[in-house]
Amino acid sequence: MTTTTANPDPTMEAIGHAVAEGHAGNSASARQKLLSLWAEIGVTGDPLHRCSLAHYLADLHEDPAQALAWDIRALDAADAVTEQRVQEHHAGLHIAGFYPSLHLNLADNYRRLSSFEAATEHINAAKTHAASLPQNPYGDLLRGAIQEVAEAIAGRDRSRRASAPGSAA
Repeated sequence: MTTTTANPDPTMEAIGHAVAEGHAGNSASARQKLLSLWAEIGVTGDPLHRCSLAHYLADLHEDPAQALAWDIRALDAADAVTEQRVQEHHAGLHIAGFYPSLHLNLADNYRRLSSFEAATEHINAAKTHAASLPQNPYGDLLRGAIQEVAEAIAGRDRSRRASAPGSAA
């Protein structure tokens, strides 16, 4: 998540550094850094921190059950984030824009675990929330992934998508 913060937020900066490390291929180190941050934040910490961290940590788990646990935490935290808190972090963000990706990830994990009914519920939620996505390459990427996962659910395909974020090394 690239951000222009209104106020410096060391936790979001630390999350961003760990995510960049994961994107650079050092998934194990990124996972460890995010888990350490999670221990500092705690389950009652800032919901924006919890949502962001859990969302990115899920991508660092190849096992869909482990990813699912973090994606559930991310969605739960998103439900506690206020629009004001998101705007304090970055004036261009809106909490509504988080939900397509959060539901997409849940749908994909449920699909990989053969829980197709739950996957369908979450892909439908992702489609509903997709109206909140910007008309830009990021929005196009998510809309494409939503379609891809919907097709995989319909086909009862449990395989990992080549376009899925993250890689656990």
